[in-house]
Amino acid sequence: MPVSVYPKAEILFPPRLIAELKDLRGPEWRELVTRVAELPETHPDKLAFSLMMIRLNGCLRCSNGSYKFMRGCAACSRQTIMQFKGSDADLLQIYQRAREDVIRYLAETGQLEQAA
Repeated sequence: MPVSVYPKAEILFPPRLIAELKDLRGPEWRELVTRVAELPETHPDKLAFSLMMIRLNGCLRCSNGSYKFMRGCAACSRQTIMQFKGSDADLLQIYQRAREDVIRYLAETGQLEQAA
C-alpha cells in the first residue's frame, strides 16, 4: 500500500470527523453533531451530515496538491464551519436539505430500509 505524501487528506469528508466539529458553533449545532456522531455510518442522518459537509467544504473541487488538500479534511472542515456566515439555524436547514436528498436517493434505489 503506497504511503500518502498528505496523510491528513482524504477524497471526501470522512464521517469519523463529525464529532470534532461539535464545539465550533452554538447549542443547536452542538446538539445536531452530538446526535449524528453516535449513529452508524450507514444511517441516513449520518450520510446526510457527510453530504452537507462535502457540499460546504467543496470536496468535489478539492484536488491533490491544492492548499485545502494539503491542510487535510479536519482543518478544512473546522474552518468551513467556523467561518460559515449564516446562523446555526441556516446550517440546520442546509443539513435538512441534504437529509431530504439522501432519503430521496435511498428510497428511489430501494436502499432506505437497509441504511437505517
